[in-house]
Amino acid sequence: MTHSTGCTGISGSALPHPLRTFLFYESHPMEFGFDLLAILFGVAALAACVDAIAGGGGLITIPALLWAGVTPAQALATNKLQGSFGSFTASLNFIRKGHVNPRDMVLAIVLTFAGSALGTVLVQMLDPGILMTILPGLLILIALYFLFSPRVGDIDAHQLISKATFAFTAGFGIGFYDGFFGPGTGSFFSIAFVALLGFNMTKATAHTKVLNFTSNFASLVMFIAGGEVVWVVGGVMAVGALLGAQIGSHLVMKVGARLVRPLLVVTSIAISIKLIIDQYGPVISQTYDQIRHWIG
Repeated sequence: MTHSTGCTGISGSALPHPLRTFLFYESHPMEFGFDLLAILFGVAALAACVDAIAGGGGLITIPALLWAGVTPAQALATNKLQGSFGSFTASLNFIRKGHVNPRDMVLAIVLTFAGSALGTVLVQMLDPGILMTILPGLLILIALYFLFSPRVGDIDAHQLISKATFAFTAGFGIGFYDGFFGPGTGSFFSIAFVALLGFNMTKATAHTKVLNFTSNFASLVMFIAGGEVVWVVGGVMAVGALLGAQIGSHLVMKVGARLVRPLLVVTSIAISIKLIIDQYGPVISQTYDQIRHWIG
């Protein structure tokens, strides 16, 4: 079987097997031309910018990967590759600017990594369909919380639980969710930091990116072990994600809650709509056709 990138004309069958496995998607022949890779680069940059500010970048990148012709499992895996680069870049910017002290997050990082790794292992064996049913409602509640809560802003609020308790509950739980399914993870982390630890929006976003990188990286490791990553596409998108995350994280530090809060509301609602359409699209379409038929 011969594989080509569409840009260099390299034949996958001419390479040693380990290198073939690393570079090429082997389920069936695929070609990735320069034009397609350029589009995916731009998509990744935009998604990483949005993700650094409010989360929800996967809402942009996963449909783009499916459009490019990879399978759903490989879209999830490749998205974790580019997402890891984007979230790492955003995290590094926040750390350098003093918004995050990684030493204070060691326990949360460890438990988030463990939760995400476990979730990724299980998602390759179980059906995550139940999450598709309950997730849109949870995201809409998150959007309403950020929209109407008067204390979500630039000032720290009252801390409800200890950081250790946060690590064992929100860190592990949301990490598991990200590895098992994923959409809305950034929103879940943000609301947990705000509601449970009393962080202001900029501080919550900064700490969210550190744990988001942790869960992305843990999930990526498990997907690599399963051989699901499309490395050519993921590498190009990773470069775009680096660029977008730089822009997005600087915007958060410059503008703060005035930017993060409305984008969290918009992304949470957008993800909810997307998931509802994906799950109930055929039913909605049939109902609409029946109503039109009855009306005449």
